[in-house]
Amino acid sequence: MIGALKGRVDSTHDGGCVLDVNGVGYLVACSRKTLDALSGRDSVHRLLVETRVSQDAITLYGFADAAEREAFRALIEVKTVGPQKALIVLSSLTPEGLARAIAGKERKRLSEVKGLGAATANRIVDEPAMQKWAVGRATPEADGTGALDVAAAAGGVEADAVSALVNLGWKQPQAAAAIARAGKRLGEGATLDALIRDGLKEMAR
Repeated sequence: MIGALKGRVDSTHDGGCVLDVNGVGYLVACSRKTLDALSGRDSVHRLLVETRVSQDAITLYGFADAAEREAFRALIEVKTVGPQKALIVLSSLTPEGLARAIAGKERKRLSEVKGLGAATANRIVDEPAMQKWAVGRATPEADGTGALDVAAAAGGVEADAVSALVNLGWKQPQAAAAIARAGKRLGEGATLDALIRDGLKEMAR
């Protein structure tokens, strides 16, 4: 199996590229974000590769970094999400953005990915393996409005609820994500006790 390729970009097309490795052109399927990273045909690029073998083809999927490859591997384990749909997701969301959407159960955000659909978006969010994958990978967005940032940014009872879960042994990113979801569900005016109770329920899911 091929795990990585290093060479120059011979050509690009919608959905992939041909990577010239010592005169051999490898057809590699890539997300739009990885293709955007392959700038300059004279430059040498290294792609991490996932090799998928089917009855009638051997397909190479290329990734600019390990995080994207891990996200791809997680996505294709979800029922009805094959390699092509996984690339569609990763063309629209970074691995961190995907993790935030899953941790925050942002179904609408995922359903708005062109070519994905609401049913598949729900499967991705509800898949226990995807929730497990998202834990620890969902980091705050640069503008401070990420799903994990909501509770801390709001201050007040939300921040206190996050602190309470952390004191109970949960890690801060997971605690913040749980309280953010609980706060959205309970709405403004939620009490500290209610947020903690709902946050614990979220952590137990």
